[in-house]
Amino acid sequence: MAKKRIIIMGAAGRDFHNFNVVFRDDASVEIVAFTATQIPRIDGRVYPPELAGPRYPKGIPIRPENDLVPLIRELAVDEAVFAYSDVSHETVMHKASAVVGAGASFTLLGGNRTMLRSKKPVVAVCAVRTGSGKSQTTRRVSEILKARGRRIVVIRHPMPYGDLVKQRVQRFAAYADLDRHDCTIEEREEYEPHIDMGNVVYAGVDYGDILREAEKEADVILWDGGNNDTSFYKPDLLITVVDPHRAGHEVSYHPGEINLRTADVIVINKMDTAPAEGIETVRRNIRSANPEAAVIEAASPLTVERPEAIKGKRVLVIEDGPTLTHGEMPYGAGVIAAKQFGAAEIVDPRPWAAGLIREVYEKYPKIGILLPAMGYGEEQIRDLEATVAAAQCDSVVIGTPIDLTRVMRIDKPSARVRYRLQEIGTPTLEQVLGKF
Repeated sequence: MAKKRIIIMGAAGRDFHNFNVVFRDDASVEIVAFTATQIPRIDGRVYPPELAGPRYPKGIPIRPENDLVPLIRELAVDEAVFAYSDVSHETVMHKASAVVGAGASFTLLGGNRTMLRSKKPVVAVCAVRTGSGKSQTTRRVSEILKARGRRIVVIRHPMPYGDLVKQRVQRFAAYADLDRHDCTIEEREEYEPHIDMGNVVYAGVDYGDILREAEKEADVILWDGGNNDTSFYKPDLLITVVDPHRAGHEVSYHPGEINLRTADVIVINKMDTAPAEGIETVRRNIRSANPEAAVIEAASPLTVERPEAIKGKRVLVIEDGPTLTHGEMPYGAGVIAAKQFGAAEIVDPRPWAAGLIREVYEKYPKIGILLPAMGYGEEQIRDLEATVAAAQCDSVVIGTPIDLTRVMRIDKPSARVRYRLQEIGTPTLEQVLGKF
């Protein structure tokens, strides 16, 4: 019989995982291409033969998703597998309509086929949208488990935007590891806070190999999910974070709704800053979609280094990049801090946006007057640095989870914003993890 010809639609993460786990050794199919979106400058590459395996001696081409429909016709594609996250249900079905209209089938793979099983207990922390507070929740979980004497190893959702062969299995335990692996700003935002806590973090491309390495030094595997993707590992406990600032998204985005429906524990975060109607909408949707889940209410209190750099000043606010772009969050911790600490004005950076940062605003016009800390490569980091240098402001409010001055020069006074998870009332994460 002829092999089924498949395209995998992705963004350099879930797509590679699905291939490795489901398709790499399946002789009945041929993966003719990956398509890439969301992340700049990742198309035009090849998923290398060292990772693709002996069935693909030339590797697998990675093409722009904009070419999807002509590729289906050109390559006689039978099926397109959708494999990326943080998109609305409407967007998913528009993609499906384009695929089916071109003559192919459209597929979503479920957890039974894509989740690997660990020899060690797995606590997975996921979210319904990018920027919900998943990372600070993961850090809180790690604190609790370590206080109970457990050796935890964090495995982070993939961000392989460089040399995929070198990134097959990555281990981060010190700042030198970030430099050695040429980490982007987005990677540093996820790894640095764990390193500061003394946590070992694994990430990369092949999550089977990664799991085998992590299990050697862990009592508990802590999955730190990215975007609003589902876990790559079968969780023994799934904690899902929801964001009442974007009420309703928990039941209208893929695959965030899956995380909502399958969670053992749901954390309603940011209750200290969210509107009451948003909190009630989230509670109502939880009751409808997953009434058996334990619900934890939490706040994200801020602390600011050098608040005098904010009070009465015209400030440029830098926020977490993906939260503003495909996360569609209209503001983040930097804006909240600017308002709480009395900034005179939030300066619009767009007149000074340089190069690739200007392209970000063109692609995501709803970002508005905030500056996303985009740094998927050296060129974009330098354009971010040039934008900050040119902006006419008194100081800079840094709302990302990392010290940006480690990767770029900021030639103005700055105030760094930090935030953590703080449970309100009961149950608490400690109580839930105690039962686990």
